[in-house]
Amino acid sequence: MIAHLKGRLESTGIDHAVIDVGGVGYLVGASARTLAALGPAGEACVLHTDLLVGEDFLRLVGFATAAERDWFRLLTGVQGVGARVALAILSALEPNDISRAVMAQDKATVARANGVGPKLAERIVRELKDKVGGIAIGPAAAAQVVPAGAGADAVSALLNLGFRPAEASAAVAAAEEELGDTATLDALVRLALRKAAK
Repeated sequence: MIAHLKGRLESTGIDHAVIDVGGVGYLVGASARTLAALGPAGEACVLHTDLLVGEDFLRLVGFATAAERDWFRLLTGVQGVGARVALAILSALEPNDISRAVMAQDKATVARANGVGPKLAERIVRELKDKVGGIAIGPAAAAQVVPAGAGADAVSALLNLGFRPAEASAAVAAAEEELGDTATLDALVRLALRKAAK
């Protein structure tokens, strides 16, 4: 799993960026919001990432914030929402706006995104209502510490097991505090699972 990319912005397109990391150019799909946050070509940048794996493809998707990445994972878990639609929603709405729309069951706000009709918008707000409780809304979200390295991979592992983003982050943070900075991914995931189960 690739948790993030830190390098130099080589170029951007309508729906992607090329990030040069140590001489290797990574083609990364991204929302319009993330592309706007990257700055000019040639500048240093960091992207949180998610690796999509299919039968005949590997696709890297990048995000300006961990909250945007968490929402991408939640959105693509809804039937009928693929990566393209999830990125369209994230281009049209900030993570806090999506949280508010889902909590209020406001399908009209979600339907503002390209490619999202009324039926799909209704399914998104209905299916995600029980899952958004774990995502911080407002200024608290900006204050959350984004784990790096093994910590980020451990959070990703817990998210893949169905934990809410806030639960996963809290459990991994507690495990890191107990094990220290030199903890392996395996040890972090095992202890985080025990912490989350309490």
